[in-house]
Amino acid sequence: MRIVQTTQVVAESKFNKFHLLVFLWCFFAIAFDGFDIALYGIGLPLMMEEFNLTLVEAGAIGSYTLIGMMLGSFLLGSLSDIIGRKKILAICMILFSVFTLLAGLAPNSLVFTIMRFIAALGMGGLMPAVIAVMTEYSPKKNRAMIVAGMFCGYSIGAIIASLTGMYLIEALGWRFLYWLGIIPLITLPFFLNQFPESLSYYIVRNKGEKVAGVLNRIDPEGNYQATDDYEYKTVKERAKGFPAKKLFSDNRAVSTFAFWTMVFSGLVMIYGLNTWLPKIMQGAGYGITSSLSFILILAIGQIAGSLLGGYLVDRVGHRRVLLSMYFMGAICFIALSVTSDLLLLYVLVAIGGACTGGTQNLVNPYIAEFYPQEIRSTGLSVSVGIGRLGAIAAPLLIGYLLATNLEPQHAFMAFAIPSLLGGIALYLVQERFGSFNSLIKTSAAPKDKAPYQVTDGSR
Repeated sequence: MRIVQTTQVVAESKFNKFHLLVFLWCFFAIAFDGFDIALYGIGLPLMMEEFNLTLVEAGAIGSYTLIGMMLGSFLLGSLSDIIGRKKILAICMILFSVFTLLAGLAPNSLVFTIMRFIAALGMGGLMPAVIAVMTEYSPKKNRAMIVAGMFCGYSIGAIIASLTGMYLIEALGWRFLYWLGIIPLITLPFFLNQFPESLSYYIVRNKGEKVAGVLNRIDPEGNYQATDDYEYKTVKERAKGFPAKKLFSDNRAVSTFAFWTMVFSGLVMIYGLNTWLPKIMQGAGYGITSSLSFILILAIGQIAGSLLGGYLVDRVGHRRVLLSMYFMGAICFIALSVTSDLLLLYVLVAIGGACTGGTQNLVNPYIAEFYPQEIRSTGLSVSVGIGRLGAIAAPLLIGYLLATNLEPQHAFMAFAIPSLLGGIALYLVQERFGSFNSLIKTSAAPKDKAPYQVTDGSR
């Protein structure tokens, strides 16, 4: 009987149709997260007019959405390690689709806010789950690049929402954008039929046939059988106990707090820039069209930073790349505060996008790899949930800063602080206690050594 090490099978696999299937579904799901973030801002002017909202009321609705996403990260993201990541993704897609559609049908602002809040719960739980699944099923050789590429779906979703709004909102109204939220629900039957559950979920429940089926798609030459021993005893032992408690056991506490700080810092920069970048540039003397163009440049920078960063991570490791991006970001924001040349500003904003959204897209899989599979979604979801506090606080903090007598462009200086804080937090991560450390050693085994051993006895 073979004892099969599933993590090594995945780590040493070559990217094939199975990996592509997981990638495309995760890309599709995360794209609606980006679509949702852009959705509110795009339709807000017309919605404010229809519902007769004040600026304060409109801002409050936006805050309630972020709070809903934070709660979704804590609740649904953590549950995925207990009831399965595929089930949580399905629940998140249902919540987002149904309640985004209902928000578009809302008769008044109160009903809209309630529907929007419930939809946000689904979006909050979705992100940690897709990152955990994509990390689990990606070959080690190019895992960072694959996860970073998947996360570009977030920016693509935001761009699609922006283009849809630009060309259709005047003719079809703001509600049409929310009606498009029903698309994930329509695709749900195909998702349930095609998407795999987590291997650790199957192993804990002794579903050898399911494990063998997934592994044979990952490694067609492995000839895995339902009768193989997929380290049932070891995986079950690791799965015992409360997942959240394990974030602080086995010398993980310092790294867990460091991850919380990194995500908090990253989301402060991302949401602060997304909210206030056009206003800052208008205050610096640029017209409305020019100021809005900086948002597009920022998104392009985020995509480029994700892909280039992922390429470099696969070659020199997360730590070196992320430290460089954090401190490059700090320098970039200081330069932005004193630069007046338009071309240079575009270049610096693109670099700023790479060092904020691009950096966060690399931080997420770094966190996911640090924690063992049985608490991977919990570790990531709690980190993202804590980080959402930064997303909630950022618009308010930068708004207060701009309300002072400070020159608007000098507000960029404030973004250098969380960038430096993120770099310091990364420095405190104790990689030797992370699960990916043993995986790296495993995947470095000789090429001709199979990811299993043959033993006598029975399971």
